[in-house]
Amino acid sequence: MKKRGLLTVASAATVMTLGGVGYAAHRRGKNPYYRGPKSDHFDGLRFHTANQPPDKSLADLARWRRTGKPEAWPANFPSLFPADKPPERVEGFRVVLIGHASYLFQVAGRNILVDPVFARRASPFRFAGPKRVNPPGIAYADLPPIDAVLITHNHYDHLDGPTLARLWQDHQPLIVAPLGNDVILRGYDETMHVETRDWGESVDLGAGITAHLTPANHWSARGLNDRRMALWCAFLLTTPRGVHYHVGDTGLGDGAIFREIRVRFGPPRLATLPIGAYEPRWFMQPQHMNPADAVEALTLLGADQALGHHWGTFKLTDEGIERPVEALAEALTATALPPERFLALRPGQVWEG
Repeated sequence: MKKRGLLTVASAATVMTLGGVGYAAHRRGKNPYYRGPKSDHFDGLRFHTANQPPDKSLADLARWRRTGKPEAWPANFPSLFPADKPPERVEGFRVVLIGHASYLFQVAGRNILVDPVFARRASPFRFAGPKRVNPPGIAYADLPPIDAVLITHNHYDHLDGPTLARLWQDHQPLIVAPLGNDVILRGYDETMHVETRDWGESVDLGAGITAHLTPANHWSARGLNDRRMALWCAFLLTTPRGVHYHVGDTGLGDGAIFREIRVRFGPPRLATLPIGAYEPRWFMQPQHMNPADAVEALTLLGADQALGHHWGTFKLTDEGIERPVEALAEALTATALPPERFLALRPGQVWEG
């Protein structure tokens, strides 16, 4: 494949999926997505966490490509579970992994999608970038009526614009996203209505369910020039069936974001946490937990149950396809937690509680 500077087209697509590099954003003075007052996490141009690590540079990327030891993935990695055909409504609490970080949450009679990605590639390109190695765990045609869609951030493995435009036309759901992401979404369908909120704010999803936007140790980008110009988040759902904490992507950091969830909302009934895309650690640690980090997050939260995602569908980083499951088992053993307390989900796998 022909080189484009330091990157091949395929590796450029992977970098943009993961959030680009930070060099260009620092040289530009205009935010294309959001204009608002400065705050403790917005400087007027870019969003940031309390202890925002330095953005990775092209030199860091070149070092990763030069020194990394990526394990090969199979072209196909079929799920152990058949594609789910969810019921139209559930009064209890039902969760199914669609794939990677995409879920359907059915609770208290409401159907909520989070970060729905049905595309063949998690990439800005149709011909290059991370490609699915298993089909979605729910076929699009088998989705029940969708009441709400939650978007954690704008990386391509979490924000699939064409799918969201299709969902809008087919279901007219309430779409909730962090600040600035409405501009991106309306680029796929100008009629789309998006409720944007800041960290610490919330949206009523109906049926006694509220989505609270909370901080995550991550960042955002759709390309190489818009680093951290749209906000990212985790979601805390208060529901008639208990508290559910969902993280699309985050680093563990000092653990403060998880301690604060427990203090503010109490130990969650369920935590859905990322466990993949973590090698090499020197590059990924600030923004992606590994399984040991995820187990520590579970401990800090005190959640009754954890489900693991962000592994086994798109090859984004260097670890082998089954390494997250192996490392999760080791981390649970090391902390004397029973394996059923933290399950690494596969597409189509259902949890009910």
